[in-house]
Amino acid sequence: MNHQKHVTYISYLKVDELLELQQPLSDGPEHDELLFITIHQVYELWFKQLLHEASALQAALERGDTHRSLALLGRMRNIMKTCVSQLDILETMTPLQFNSFRDRLSSASGFQSAQFREFEAVLGRRDQAGKDADKSTGMGMAEHLIPGSPARARVEEAMQRPSLWDSALRYFATRGEFSKEALERDVAIQWQPDDQVQQELINLHRSDPEASMVSESLVDLDEGLQEWRYRHVKMVERTIGRKMGTGGSSGVDYLASTLFAPVFPDLWHIRSKF
Repeated sequence: MNHQKHVTYISYLKVDELLELQQPLSDGPEHDELLFITIHQVYELWFKQLLHEASALQAALERGDTHRSLALLGRMRNIMKTCVSQLDILETMTPLQFNSFRDRLSSASGFQSAQFREFEAVLGRRDQAGKDADKSTGMGMAEHLIPGSPARARVEEAMQRPSLWDSALRYFATRGEFSKEALERDVAIQWQPDDQVQQELINLHRSDPEASMVSESLVDLDEGLQEWRYRHVKMVERTIGRKMGTGGSSGVDYLASTLFAPVFPDLWHIRSKF
């Protein structure tokens, strides 16, 4: 006898549970708090998906699978475009509307998005506590998270394993001669632009169309992240001006400091060398 439970749209997607997760804290509650919660929860779902895709992408790159890598990079770029476009919705909320419930956020801040921090680490960001800490906050990228928490552990672990850039270097090494030093580097240390690697990337661009396509798709992803950062800065400035951020950050000033800092700098440096 088949005892398998009948699967419906609602049960498969856990719709009832999902719709219980938006719980405004303001009195009333204020009309716009639901929008604020919904968009940020959706962002967390997209961050989860980006981490899922990035893991598959690293595996594809390391086994030299060009077509799978290009497909995954294209999907990730489109997710980034979706994340950017959602800011248009958030910007329909005026400063007065946001301030009607902002005090309810207390110390809650986007700094505490462990998944976005983990995504940055997967891409290659490596600022640690102390001398390597973020200059705008004086903190390492995991220090906004609760010590000993699973979320913080995931970020710290991501900073100890090969990044997406490390996987890309291994992919490029499957296509021709490549820097042994770059391939054997300490992956827990922030990558620094390398002239030899850049020359080898230029050589691949000239001799290997598939490697060139992967390189340009990585630039697409990098540009998408920079676009997200810029739009995020302008959204915050439009909503709270130059006020301090809710998590004690410098708000717009901190976010602006993250602009124009590519995650794959070598792929940008080679533009002026062709």
